[in-house]
Amino acid sequence: IRRAEGSINLSSYIFDADGIGAEFVTQLSDAARRGVEVMIIIDALGEKYSRRSPRTALAGTKVRLVRYLPLRHGAYINLRNHRKLLIIDGREAFTGGMNIRSRHQPSSTDVATAIHDMHFSVQGPVVADLQRTFLEDWYFVTGERLDMPSFFPALEPRGDALARSISDGPDKEFRKLEHIIMGALSCARRSVRIMTPYFIPDRPMIASLITTALRGVDVRIILPGLNNLPFVHWATRGLLWELLANGIRIFYQPPPFVHTKLFLVDDVWSLVGSANLDPRSLRLNFELNLSVFEEEFAAGLNRHFEQAFEASHEVTQEELDGRSLPTRLRDNCARLFSPYL
Repeated sequence: IRRAEGSINLSSYIFDADGIGAEFVTQLSDAARRGVEVMIIIDALGEKYSRRSPRTALAGTKVRLVRYLPLRHGAYINLRNHRKLLIIDGREAFTGGMNIRSRHQPSSTDVATAIHDMHFSVQGPVVADLQRTFLEDWYFVTGERLDMPSFFPALEPRGDALARSISDGPDKEFRKLEHIIMGALSCARRSVRIMTPYFIPDRPMIASLITTALRGVDVRIILPGLNNLPFVHWATRGLLWELLANGIRIFYQPPPFVHTKLFLVDDVWSLVGSANLDPRSLRLNFELNLSVFEEEFAAGLNRHFEQAFEASHEVTQEELDGRSLPTRLRDNCARLFSPYL
């Protein structure tokens, strides 16, 4: 943000203007004051998570801030912009699962409320795709079409990764992201590694995971042992027995709450970004992910997975069977509401 010269485009589901968010507010307003065009999209529902709204903090500055689907449009309360994007001068970008709030700094936050997450620095031609996604959202919110050449400078390839942007949402004709994930599962030969904070797959996704495991692929899923949404945790436990019975290994990471979303196939193909493996992300939210083919990048993610496995607790069938009857009833009742969680 400090080295931006022409434009800063920021989209975030949650932007808390306290703590680290206050530093963002200062840097963004300073950039606008020195002549950089700063545009921000925040989700109208995600804004409610902020103790101090960036709208209030940036009032009176030259920063242009808009809200995605204000809640007065009650019919669209479930259609949220869950994307996390920061594009600087159309040349470099950041994306992943991280919101702008101090809780995403676990080293300086109480473990009971901290969030462990992962974000990615992006360079090369794929930045233009991220920029295009932001500007499409800007047009949707404001009706202002921005396609000036300054937003799309010439970009030389950087590194050896083949990357593409996957923008998905309820406005698309097909559930593109879910189909890509299921296609990747069908292509897996050796291993599948999944890390997600919210895991409530629908029947087709469960069938894809089980079919992959039954072909002899080593499928492992890492979930947070401490979940900030208990009813999601209950619904997830209501379906784990079926996965365990078919050879899929499930792990719970210890606190703090792990919000990271990663998908790795055969140590060569990676999917990173904002989407969880739940109905809200795959059907209702506007999401942004990157599909990456590159062994070195995949190797880095695999090291992260291995460290997580070492620190995690593996769930067993005996453990699930040992739940009390009230707990089982609660978990399975929560699972009945999984399409709405």
